[in-house]
Amino acid sequence: MTNTKNTTVLISGASVAGPALAYWLHRHGFRPTVVERAPALREGGYAVDFRGRAHLSVLERMGLLGELDAVRTHTGSMSYVDTEGRTRATLPADLFAGDLEVLRGDLARVLHDATEDHTEYVFGDSITSLTQHADGVDVTFEHGAPRRFDLVIGADGMRSTTRRLAFGPHERFVRHLGVHCAIFTTENHLGLDRTGHAYRTVGRLAAMYSARDNTEAKAVFYFASPELDLDRRDAARQQDVLAEQFSGNGWECERLLRDMRRAPDFYFDSVGQVHMDTWSQDRVCLVGDAAYCPSSLSGMGSGLALVGAYVLAGELAAAAGDHRVAFARYEQRMRAYAEGCQKMGDGVAKLMVPGSRFLAAFLNRYYRLMPYLPGKDMAARIARKAAENIDLPDYGVRVNERR
Repeated sequence: MTNTKNTTVLISGASVAGPALAYWLHRHGFRPTVVERAPALREGGYAVDFRGRAHLSVLERMGLLGELDAVRTHTGSMSYVDTEGRTRATLPADLFAGDLEVLRGDLARVLHDATEDHTEYVFGDSITSLTQHADGVDVTFEHGAPRRFDLVIGADGMRSTTRRLAFGPHERFVRHLGVHCAIFTTENHLGLDRTGHAYRTVGRLAAMYSARDNTEAKAVFYFASPELDLDRRDAARQQDVLAEQFSGNGWECERLLRDMRRAPDFYFDSVGQVHMDTWSQDRVCLVGDAAYCPSSLSGMGSGLALVGAYVLAGELAAAAGDHRVAFARYEQRMRAYAEGCQKMGDGVAKLMVPGSRFLAAFLNRYYRLMPYLPGKDMAARIARKAAENIDLPDYGVRVNERR
């Protein structure tokens, strides 16, 4: 690294893309710092899956496949049920879980553990301003003292603070898909055995699936709505909105809404995608959901974030830290791949929460017949093709160098 410039890199976000990028930057000789608004790693969250050679090869090159395999969900099929809990249709596991499925909180912990010895983590703080100069970026923080870094990378999600500061307001880049979602941990009172139940009505879907060897469950809610102007930190108001949407909806909704009030990891957000003409602005660049969020309904977000982090760090190393060259090559390699993954999220919202009784009834009947139809595996094949549609260069880092 004696001839490499721009070695100090601030990464905003400690979920998936941020720690993954820190891992690869360190392996290439850079010095990463990760700042995260939350006071600690976020536990819980929904299940995320990886499918195809691109996703799995990045995890293998990181030496993390074994650790993640040990905490995989082993989730099987998903059954659509009626208000009495009777199964009406069953969808295969490959449509949901891919080749490897883990809880998002477990993935974040494994990535953090793989990077904490060589990465400076600053929890409970966030970026408030970015001032770019010819030789660096001056950064101010909500709590910490100002600092200068050579480069700043936004890995802070669909509503990226880094993107807002460097590129402009969220409304320019985030496209709402007409759906809101909520998820939280609850008791596995249905006794689900590595499977899930989903209950769909017009404009709404409630589901449960088992987690952590069936010792708990995840409750998931989706409902159709224009984007709501809610304070992201006001969980009580978000829970009130969810209760208004699902009270009297049938199935297990009333019990789950009661459990929601004491859940330790309640999460609520709108479902959207991020579309940008460029992912970099001089010394600031974006990765993962901050740059090209495909939506939580696509099943591609975490895998896309890992691949993006691998390519971005690799291109910075290949360009000896020349950010202009590296950022351009990163975007060139990733643009078509990211857009292909985003297509997997297009239209899914209307299928998840159909807007009419006719469409809801049609989907219920179609899912019932799906196991017997010639194209029953088509959706899974399309998802796998999108996930594998990139050739990953070997940037010269070996698995055994991880620690």
